[in-house]
Amino acid sequence: MAVGVTLLGLLYLFAPTLGLDPTNYEYFTSDGISSGLSADQPYFTLNGKNITIYSGAMHYFRVPRAYWRDRLQKLRAAGLNTVETYIAWNLHEPENGVFDFGEGGSEMEDFLHVEEYLKIAQDEDLFVILRIGPYICSEFNFGGFPSWLLREEQMGFRTSEPTYLKYVERYFNVLLPILKDYQFTNGGPVIAFQVENEYGYTVSEGYKPEREYLEQLRQILIKNDIVELLVTSDGITSTGVSGSIPGVFLQTANFGSDPEGQLNKLVELQPDRPVMTMEYWIGWFDYWSDEHHTVSADTAKDLYERILKFPASVNIYMFHGGTNFGFTNGAGLSNGLFDNSGFEPITTSYDYDSPLNEAGDYTDKYFVVRELLEKYNPVKTNTPDPPALAPKVGYPSISIDKQIPIAQVLTENPPHVINSENVIAMEMLDINNGSGQSFGYIAYRKENVYLGPYTRLIIEGNICDVVIVLVDGVLMSRNLESKDDLNWVGFWRQKQSFLILNREKKTNATVDIIVEEWGRMNGGNIHQYNKTFKGLWQGDVYIDTERVSDWKIIPLEFKKSWTNSLANWSDKTSSDGPGLYHANLEITTEPSDTYLDMRKWTKGLVIVNGFPLGKYAKIGPQQALYLPGPFLKNGSNDIVIFEQFKADDELSFVTKQIWNTV
Repeated sequence: MAVGVTLLGLLYLFAPTLGLDPTNYEYFTSDGISSGLSADQPYFTLNGKNITIYSGAMHYFRVPRAYWRDRLQKLRAAGLNTVETYIAWNLHEPENGVFDFGEGGSEMEDFLHVEEYLKIAQDEDLFVILRIGPYICSEFNFGGFPSWLLREEQMGFRTSEPTYLKYVERYFNVLLPILKDYQFTNGGPVIAFQVENEYGYTVSEGYKPEREYLEQLRQILIKNDIVELLVTSDGITSTGVSGSIPGVFLQTANFGSDPEGQLNKLVELQPDRPVMTMEYWIGWFDYWSDEHHTVSADTAKDLYERILKFPASVNIYMFHGGTNFGFTNGAGLSNGLFDNSGFEPITTSYDYDSPLNEAGDYTDKYFVVRELLEKYNPVKTNTPDPPALAPKVGYPSISIDKQIPIAQVLTENPPHVINSENVIAMEMLDINNGSGQSFGYIAYRKENVYLGPYTRLIIEGNICDVVIVLVDGVLMSRNLESKDDLNWVGFWRQKQSFLILNREKKTNATVDIIVEEWGRMNGGNIHQYNKTFKGLWQGDVYIDTERVSDWKIIPLEFKKSWTNSLANWSDKTSSDGPGLYHANLEITTEPSDTYLDMRKWTKGLVIVNGFPLGKYAKIGPQQALYLPGPFLKNGSNDIVIFEQFKADDELSFVTKQIWNTV
């Protein structure tokens, strides 16, 4: 099936007579298509013509669907000829055997129209590199793996273990038939597929990568009629050929410095084949409580120009980072099994200090890239002017008008109540068609408890990841006011948590332990994947010396249907969390992009018109939440904040991101 017959095609016909430079598609396909991207010589050819790939990363699942075309137009206007994106398995198969590629009914369905994304890329004169996984890293929750894989007793992540491969093959057998028609040789934009991701790094984790596994993935692609170039990517100077199969996959390099060292290593490993940087790290991501990471435009220019001079093909990672909306952020995890103390959650913003910032605005790096590509690209094609920017609006502050204490929510509006003898991980709950809970919060409630004076609560093992403890609705655990508070009870760094629940005797008390999942590991030791559970699961809970059993477990996933149906709101009378706080934003014109200024709040989740926008935390570095205009509507907009500690009386808006660390 030929894809992308658009007005662009008419331009192909008339460009020569109009005296215009050809488009990419005119230059490479005007005489028909006979072959795809070839790496069988020291340079790339596409359809028999020499090509240097100038690509930029932009992940469809981190950008509002309404903005895909705008961002891709800006990418093309920088002089790039290709866009790269990962494919996120956990979003496309949110429940075991239930798939969503747009209109599938999942909470993220509007982000998942992959075919539409590919069509728009072709409309905008861009080729596409697809990095299909199954593991993608990407600083994304669980590296793109669905959390329900953890329910299997036997699961060999990133290996040829049969249970894991069974699920990978089932997923690929759904995904690849969708993608095959969009291959370049079928008239579409996709010129290459990356298999797995940075697989060679598993060597440093005490594991020997399996070439058998990579070959099995390749065979699945072949069976599904994938014919374009297959590649792998790694930190080549440290991993060598361990993450690939020489002669079968084209190896590419990922790095942020020493381009000559990395690229010369590729030449050494693959003589007489093209050289490509799959990830040139033009910026970096942020962890909560860390500093905001930046790379200067001068440094970026120097490194990018050295890659172009080499010469090598290159994909800028990230050209447009976007946002980890909702619960999609990943996390670092540097310690061993059952040890969550090295947990490092990644911020909601995935700005990445990119050429296009989180809201799609131009930065100095954008014009650096444009200038260098105009200088070094030997193929002169029609490069459009950069599109105009959409204005940002700092809406007037709005008051918090209603609230529901979280203990009241658990009593009056629980989405599910599971009776359990023991505390268990959220992934093991019998909900979501037997797929467990993937994201959000989980509450462990014990009712009718006798508390003597100065009773101690003891939680064995590490908390995964943040805990708030209430007695009869009153918060007893520590607020998160500064990054030093992460060393105290209630946070992941403590191996065993001890908390005084009361000073005076209490009878018939209700104890609520609410645990937040703040992102699953997106990379790290391959042996840790099977133990990446969230909630309380590493041991028992004690009140003094008595082991607590017979729990009510209540998952809080903040699904749109549940949030929008919440009842029993009351007028706001207190700012003491934890609780749900409501505000209304009235818009009388076309909605515009804005940012929510969260500096006066403490920690929690913001939900806009039923959609979880993202997490915020006073500890920084991110202090504002990007709110795209398409998430708003003309008229009344409901904003709900789940504040875990202490709320403010109002919600303020600004026109740009705010970075700082407390």
